[in-house]
Amino acid sequence: MLHKKKFMIAALVACGATSIAIAEQYVDYVPQSGLWEINAIEVDPNHVDDYLTGLRKSQVPGFEVMKKHGIIDDYKFMVRNGYNKSAPSVLIMIHYTSAAMLEPDKARDQMIEKEILAKFSKKDGDAAVAGYEKYRQFIDDGLWTEVKMVR
Repeated sequence: MLHKKKFMIAALVACGATSIAIAEQYVDYVPQSGLWEINAIEVDPNHVDDYLTGLRKSQVPGFEVMKKHGIIDDYKFMVRNGYNKSAPSVLIMIHYTSAAMLEPDKARDQMIEKEILAKFSKKDGDAAVAGYEKYRQFIDDGLWTEVKMVR
């Protein structure tokens, strides 16, 4: 019986490895340009609205400036329906037009920072995020490449 179970597990692993090996980039799927930066945050369920309100004030103006200058072309906020302890309940998703936009560019970066601070001062930013540490915890921050499946 144990030998049969080991054989079945080995067969399943082999099938999984085979299916991964046959997928071909640009044949089965096509990587899309740009990168998504996705921040996954666990927010106490009683404070999700507070957190979203703070993000609207503190993040959206900066994202709009970055969008105007072609650094990003999209951003999204996603909220989980339901709660699971130690799991993200809010996702902040920012789409960079290319990986090159993550490279430092002193003139561009200082210009954008100045423009953002003109819309939303550091003092306003500090006030908007005051108290976040009491009800939020960062779970993950990663760069993701979107892929489209070929039909």
